[in-house]
Amino acid sequence: MANKIKVAVSGACGKMGQSVIKAVNAEADLELVSAIDITNTGKDIGEIVENKSCGVLIENSLENALKTKEIDVVVDFTNPDLVFLNTKLILENGARPVIGTTGLTVNQLEELKKLSSQKGLGALVAPNFAVGAVLMMMFSQKAAKYFSNAEIIELHHNNKKDAPSGTAIKTAQLMTQERAEFGKDNCPEIETFKGSRGGVTESNIHIHSVRLPGFIAHQEVIFGSPGQALTIRHDSFDRLSFMPGVVLGIRQVVNNNEFVYGLENIL
Repeated sequence: MANKIKVAVSGACGKMGQSVIKAVNAEADLELVSAIDITNTGKDIGEIVENKSCGVLIENSLENALKTKEIDVVVDFTNPDLVFLNTKLILENGARPVIGTTGLTVNQLEELKKLSSQKGLGALVAPNFAVGAVLMMMFSQKAAKYFSNAEIIELHHNNKKDAPSGTAIKTAQLMTQERAEFGKDNCPEIETFKGSRGGVTESNIHIHSVRLPGFIAHQEVIFGSPGQALTIRHDSFDRLSFMPGVVLGIRQVVNNNEFVYGLENIL
């Protein structure tokens, strides 16, 4: 077999991080070489994730891991406060980032794209790694051509910090590529409670964010026109739904030297 892809996971002890650890360990062409987290430092990540040793001890410094280990790809599922600096650090140290953490701004994405190009390293930033969610976004983009009114409702667990979700933002961006303005004929609105109509994109798509325990990741895009409505919805009931996309992303970035935003661009 050819050399395995050496993978590090940043945010390894989080729920998404643990799922990524399992997914990497299950693939014959991938090798887990580092697990980074601010908790459980020094413990074997295998004991935490799968109740069996895998020989990879948790370390609390991404920078140290990049400087002391041979790492091809870093998968990052941390938090919005860290993701930009983490991605810069990964590229600056010659590794390739696969980023599932949301919260990057347009300007930050542009800066990371330039750095990726300068370094000649592939990078993938994906607001959602579930193939079904990517299809939901693509179908919504297509529907936007035919419906002049649309709203997005996204529902996530109550420990998600950023709102709206990266998936909702990406969906709205794709829809806006098809139609510059939605809801032109809506009447003037008065909110009894501020924010009742949700956040509003530059193309006048209203986005509503729900945060409740029991949810994982869910989104519906509702289109309306006289006499009809169309709802396009995706539900992730388990974090397993994201893992095929993560594995695909890992393999893609080692064979690609471009910056890619959105899983739909590599399907």
